[in-house]
Amino acid sequence: MATSRDATKLVAFLGKGGAGKTTAAVLAAKYYAREGMRTCLVVHSQDPTAEQLMGCNFGNSPTDCGDNLSAVKLETSKLMLEPLNRVKKVDARLNLTQGILEGVVGEELGVLPGMDSIFSALTLQKLVNFLPDRKDGASTEFDIIVYDGISAEETLRLVGATERVRWYLKYMRNLAEKTEIGRLTSPSMLKLAYDSARPNGRTSEGKTSTEIWNEIEQILGKASTSFTDSNKFRCYLVMDPKRSITITSALRYWGCAIQAGTQISGALGFAPQSSSISQEVAGKFTPLSVGTLPYLLIDSSLDWDAAISSLSQDTEDLLTITHKCSHPSVTFDTSQKSVKLFMPGFDKSEIKLYQYRGGSELLVEAGDQRRIIKLPLGMQGKVSGAKFIDRNLVVKLR
Repeated sequence: MATSRDATKLVAFLGKGGAGKTTAAVLAAKYYAREGMRTCLVVHSQDPTAEQLMGCNFGNSPTDCGDNLSAVKLETSKLMLEPLNRVKKVDARLNLTQGILEGVVGEELGVLPGMDSIFSALTLQKLVNFLPDRKDGASTEFDIIVYDGISAEETLRLVGATERVRWYLKYMRNLAEKTEIGRLTSPSMLKLAYDSARPNGRTSEGKTSTEIWNEIEQILGKASTSFTDSNKFRCYLVMDPKRSITITSALRYWGCAIQAGTQISGALGFAPQSSSISQEVAGKFTPLSVGTLPYLLIDSSLDWDAAISSLSQDTEDLLTITHKCSHPSVTFDTSQKSVKLFMPGFDKSEIKLYQYRGGSELLVEAGDQRRIIKLPLGMQGKVSGAKFIDRNLVVKLR
């Protein structure tokens, strides 16, 4: 069982729809459970594929699906109720809305665009504990959480969420502290939000607004590092080597993952048993390790013991949490005053560079993701040129 010293790990998969992302997630969950790790598969979809593969039905709370294996199906309309009730309780104590919030009936509320991602994050926080808020040394329930999100895009949003929230938090704090309306309304709203979330298990009692803002910033700063630590988070690309579009999509998601602030741990491709992925396909994913997964038929005759046993040693090594794959996404060359950005899946025409704050940062936009590169003191300056060389964008500064 995972403890505070042996934190729960999160494993996710990125791939084009139909490439086998859900199948890969179920295979991984089955593999980890067989290896003796307490595993929970978290599915955020009404698609019954995962339940059919698992051979059991599951709902909004962990359901036992075998030795060391549980599963959860996230349904946002139900997930909304518990946080709403917490906010109501805090509001009743603070009397902020004078009883109006108490009259809101959660069951009447529908799911709006964007809510799925928010409640996915809240649920995963409970299972994985991204935010460093456990001070009691209590054990967590699972060793591994395998997440099968609504889509690769939604998973990427989740990966980059804490860092993006920090951007918004900075501007919200400025509004709260430097405007008249902010100084008037923000203390009560801040206490409502803080006490509803209860980071570190504490309330806002006795805390100033400045102390609350600072604590939230510290928590988010620590949480944002979780997705850069391969001991806490693993993300794999999934593709079908026989379908070139899935390969192209996997390469694009590789670049998007880097833009979102994480690293890819490896690539997985489906192939007949005892077959391997061609060197041509594997070469497209260099320097990542590439493993194979067996094709599976969703029917009652599915033999999971045989499927797991058919995994090659290379694939098992790739899925192992201790497997290391580190390729720097940013390299600084102070002598040449240049920055090399590793950007697989993109070409130069899809990348835009922006600079703010006197040239101390470089904002990189590619696809639907943006990231900020903080430049070392000796390299700060304006961009003088850029060229694309072998999946790397080399940016010259002056």
